[in-house]
Amino acid sequence: GADILVGALERCGISDVFAYPGGASTEIHQALTRSPLITNHLFRHEQGEAFAASGYARASGRVGVCVATSGPGATNLVSALADALLDSIPMVAITGQVPRRMIGTDAFQETPIVEVTRSITKHNYLVLDVEDIPRVIQEAFFLASSGRPGPVLVDIPKDIQQQ
Repeated sequence: GADILVGALERCGISDVFAYPGGASTEIHQALTRSPLITNHLFRHEQGEAFAASGYARASGRVGVCVATSGPGATNLVSALADALLDSIPMVAITGQVPRRMIGTDAFQETPIVEVTRSITKHNYLVLDVEDIPRVIQEAFFLASSGRPGPVLVDIPKDIQQQ
């Protein structure tokens, strides 16, 4: 799943990703290291990476992309996502999530980030089937950059990333 995600990002023309690794997004970060087309800019805090993606979008006119782990990693994106919505900045935030079987069980670092960000994003997705990744990523970039630009969140459970 993580390699499929990175391939979808490459097909969308993404050259830069802003990220802070964590347990529920490890597979995504490992897949990013294998991409010859994407530079992964590593940060020391998720809020910094999200605002960097926002600044990248403002300066380049392209969609900014940030990646965070589940739980506190994902919630650290909230201020930047709200800012992107209010300022019409095209962004796609990709978050790791606990495995599907653990969603709703109060698992370690489980946060319902789709619900948390519903009011501060144009749209968000919880990917429950690995085969949906290419379509979801394509839609996310379309939505982020069409009409009034703004942020879209894509939440991907760890077991989907591992497929």
